[in-house]
Amino acid sequence: MIVSNATTGSASSRGMDVAIAALAVGAIAGITFAATGEIDGWRWLHWICKPLTTLLILWMVVRTNPAVSTRYRRWMAAGMVCSLAGDVFLMLPQDAFVPGLVSFLLAHLCFIVALLTDSRFAERPWGMLACVAYGAFNLWALWPSLPAALHLPVMVYVLVLASMGGQAVVRVQRHAMDALTNSAHWSVAGALLFMLSDTLLAWNRFRFVIPLSGLWVLATYYAALWCLARSVRGSR
Repeated sequence: MIVSNATTGSASSRGMDVAIAALAVGAIAGITFAATGEIDGWRWLHWICKPLTTLLILWMVVRTNPAVSTRYRRWMAAGMVCSLAGDVFLMLPQDAFVPGLVSFLLAHLCFIVALLTDSRFAERPWGMLACVAYGAFNLWALWPSLPAALHLPVMVYVLVLASMGGQAVVRVQRHAMDALTNSAHWSVAGALLFMLSDTLLAWNRFRFVIPLSGLWVLATYYAALWCLARSVRGSR
């Protein structure tokens, strides 16, 4: 019975991963081939698949068993909910960049709380300092092209995003040799991919046009969410 349940769970997990990948491909194809400024079939494909992908990753978090801890799962799920809200804001026809920014800011705060359930803030400071330095460099490079109204919101966002990435590095160092090693590796992969995705998004929006930006931004974004969701799984 134990073997049968494990096999069923593994098959279900693979099916979930395939569904997430298919929806992610739909979201990426939709934004890549949609006509600029028009609401066509590709745009509708993007609008349908983008939130559904995040929703399915959220469901992956909720149903993961066993979990690292109930608190870790709860805060990761809260971060996914905020990410889902950010997805909706950023894909609206009107410019809802600031509400989207706030949504993802809240998501990163939730992820930080999750990471702090089994590690202390910046207890090994070098990883945190490296991520903050990376964020500061990007902020410095983008600053001349940022609208004045976005200076403070973007500064706060970059600090929180870098702190999330830094705390994930701290966590993987903290659990390098114990039962949470696997979870920590997935969480640091997700956090760093999130930083990369947001970097691409910011440079494309405020500095210069990146060819096929939708592909690179969404591919790294969904990979980040999937890795963070995967980090919820504990050892049997």
